[in-house]
Amino acid sequence: MQATKKPAVILSSGGLDSTTVMAMAKQMGYALYALSFDYGQRHAFELTAAKRVARALGTRQHLVIRTDLTGIGGSALTADIAVPKHRIGGDDDSHEIPITYVPARNTIFLSYALAWAEVLGSADIFLGVNAVDYSGYPDCRPEYLEAYAKMANLATRAGVEGTTRVKIHAPLVHMTKAEIIQQGVQLDLDYGMTHSCYDPDTSGRACGACDSCTLRKKGFEEAGVKDPTQYI
Repeated sequence: MQATKKPAVILSSGGLDSTTVMAMAKQMGYALYALSFDYGQRHAFELTAAKRVARALGTRQHLVIRTDLTGIGGSALTADIAVPKHRIGGDDDSHEIPITYVPARNTIFLSYALAWAEVLGSADIFLGVNAVDYSGYPDCRPEYLEAYAKMANLATRAGVEGTTRVKIHAPLVHMTKAEIIQQGVQLDLDYGMTHSCYDPDTSGRACGACDSCTLRKKGFEEAGVKDPTQYI
């Protein structure tokens, strides 16, 4: 008799990184429970991609949570603020945290993932954060993930009663974008079904100039893999 697969919650934006992580979790033998968010983001087309990815990778369930962050604002992704273009590698390539940072986004998303994991009896949460080829968001760093995992095991009934000790998996955190793409190619991922752009047009074509597009194009070029993205 085949052993029951352990459930894992995977934060899925429909992007390159989260899709690679989901494929890795599948290869590791987990039963996949994908979690996406409709948070008022200007690039809501990513949710269409997330649904494609969930179907393609055979998730047990794909949950899309509506949590409107536009009332808080403070980000070019949730407010009427222009998305910076040509920032990475250009004149505006600085170490300042860009305006595309959404305040506390990963903390909010991980908290939903933690709640669902507890209901599922899951000890494993996966997310595709990266601290090498990234825009400098503070909630993508290893020290943040370590602190969140510690909090998670203090904040749940499962953690206090000792029935489940949650682990936050971020297997891409120290990888370059090229290494991530090469990992996905080894897993036979079709990156054409993913979406990364912060400022797509109405048909979902990528702008090609925001931070996310720039890092994606750079990754495919350095990996020696054809970029399947449709750019404007």
